[in-house]
Amino acid sequence: MEQSPLPSLRMGSAAKISPEDESVSNGPTSTVSALNGATYRPIEEIEIPVPWGTVAGKWWGSRQKQPVLAFHGWQDNAGTFDRLCPLLPDDIPILAIDLPGHGRSSHYPKGMHYYVFWDGISLIRRIVQYYGWTKIWLLGHSLGGALSFMYAAAFPDDVEGFISIDIAGPPARCHRKQAANLGESIDRFLRYETFPESKTPCYKYDDAIDVVLAAYDGSVDLQSAEVLSRRGMVPAPAHLNKEGFCFSRDLRLKVALMGMLSLEQILAHAERIKCKVLNIRAVPGLKFDNPDYYPSVVEAMKKSSDKVVYLEIPGTHHLHLTTPERISQQVTDFLQDRI
Repeated sequence: MEQSPLPSLRMGSAAKISPEDESVSNGPTSTVSALNGATYRPIEEIEIPVPWGTVAGKWWGSRQKQPVLAFHGWQDNAGTFDRLCPLLPDDIPILAIDLPGHGRSSHYPKGMHYYVFWDGISLIRRIVQYYGWTKIWLLGHSLGGALSFMYAAAFPDDVEGFISIDIAGPPARCHRKQAANLGESIDRFLRYETFPESKTPCYKYDDAIDVVLAAYDGSVDLQSAEVLSRRGMVPAPAHLNKEGFCFSRDLRLKVALMGMLSLEQILAHAERIKCKVLNIRAVPGLKFDNPDYYPSVVEAMKKSSDKVVYLEIPGTHHLHLTTPERISQQVTDFLQDRI
């Protein structure tokens, strides 16, 4: 889906959007340079056909080499890597994907639920088979890190390595809490499915950015919110007779966390992982209900993995977006093994 560029900066803001960031959003192919002037990387918008439409993405770097597959967090989009990718070497291409219902990718048809911690495994498999790849490398933030974990457990001989940012695996869910919330989740899903398009909220640009900042509750800064909004917002469709911008993600994603795993299930998957793993945990980062979840999953991966590197780095849950310079060297060093 072709989209018009969004404004690059809210009026009156003291933050500055660099020309490099500006080029990310304009045109199907463009060039980005990192703020340090050291890296120039071609970018190409891509679309992958799937049975329900297309999956969109951004291919950073050479099309002649197999890229690292990168996946964003829940209700984010491929733009989450826009500030990290320019800091990586030219010889490490990245294909950042908009997951179904996010960014510029097609929404699921009516009647279909999103079970994001399971659907993503099939999606990665589709992409791998579409391109004919065998041994792959993965990079994921939050939900994307959990999907990388799950794919490496499902296909342990097909993954060479993966990087997870501020997550160990799918978050462990209390089954009693899940059972208590199930009925409400189903009713919410049905309400969202029948939500009239005419009632789609539309916002002035500044107001939409304020909504994003409030939703992330300090995890992203203004510039990061604007980066995510380039793929996460679209101008209001003409037939709505409204002005401003709408969020492009599928409303049904708000009830996409059904079918979550228990800690026992997650540990069983962790013990199947054979590949190299880099786990970057943000401090303070994301909070988890069970404080034993994160260390126990990392330890379980060590039982069968070739190598597990665990790092704690100061930052918010979105540290790869807000402060990418804090992790770019660690990511580079880990991915050098694939060259």
